[in-house]
Amino acid sequence: MIKIGDAAVSEQKVVETTSMSSPEKKEESKSEEKSTSTKKASSKKQSRGTGRVKLIREKEEQEISLFKENIYVVFVECETPGNIGFLARTMANFGLKNLVLINPPTLTNEAYYQATHGKYIVENAKIFPTLDEFYQSKRIDFKVASTGMAGGSYNLSRIPIKPEELGKSINVSNKTAILFGREGNGLTNKEIENCDICVSIPTDPTYPIMNISHAAAIIFYELFKNKHDFGVKGLEESSDLEKEYLIKDMEELIEYLDIPDHKKRNGLKTFNNIVSRAFITGREAHTLKGILRRLKMKLGEQ
Repeated sequence: MIKIGDAAVSEQKVVETTSMSSPEKKEESKSEEKSTSTKKASSKKQSRGTGRVKLIREKEEQEISLFKENIYVVFVECETPGNIGFLARTMANFGLKNLVLINPPTLTNEAYYQATHGKYIVENAKIFPTLDEFYQSKRIDFKVASTGMAGGSYNLSRIPIKPEELGKSINVSNKTAILFGREGNGLTNKEIENCDICVSIPTDPTYPIMNISHAAAIIFYELFKNKHDFGVKGLEESSDLEKEYLIKDMEELIEYLDIPDHKKRNGLKTFNNIVSRAFITGREAHTLKGILRRLKMKLGEQ
């Protein structure tokens, strides 16, 4: 038998239940759910952003490591030990550590003193009697000659690029040697001809020759500031061997032409300069090589 009191209690319960399901409460519940969902999405987005930042940092660290490992600073037949120290100090400023000395003078205390915090670079410097022995020992892929006197269009061995161009284009995934010459005479024409590219710093013509450490600082800075742009996937620069085969194919192709020998030599040198300045990729070198070989086959059939 239902009592009025019981009914009152039941009704009270119904009222309480209805109150919990009111539109206002439903809106609050939806708002809370939406807020929770937004927080989760934001958390996931933040997590993805953190992952991207981590990958970028890892890539930067890898390229900094390549920058330090693969660039060799080569001082050819230095005349003054103190200049070796100055060069080492400049290298330390930009994180470079591979110093190579070709037929140097005796390393006196002056070299270590002038190096200051770059003393460890002098201590670990590698010494070779000739450039060729250094190239063969370290299997250098790319050679850069530095010169204070830029050549004109008729001096094919000395057409230079600026340090900024070098910094933007060089690929630190390859072993690269940057050559600095003697204090008095610099690099010889033959030493420059054996390099892939020549870099020169624009200076006032009344006094174009710079102290080696000053010139090095400008070149190193341009390399250093662009180090995060190196190593673009799919654009790996051609190796020294790939370029060598490409130039050899062009040399054989030029031999088919009925032109004077001096024009053949200039033509080959011009092609060599273009290949070097263009910083061609391995894929481009392979494609050009295929075209040159097909041309040789066609000319051989005639």
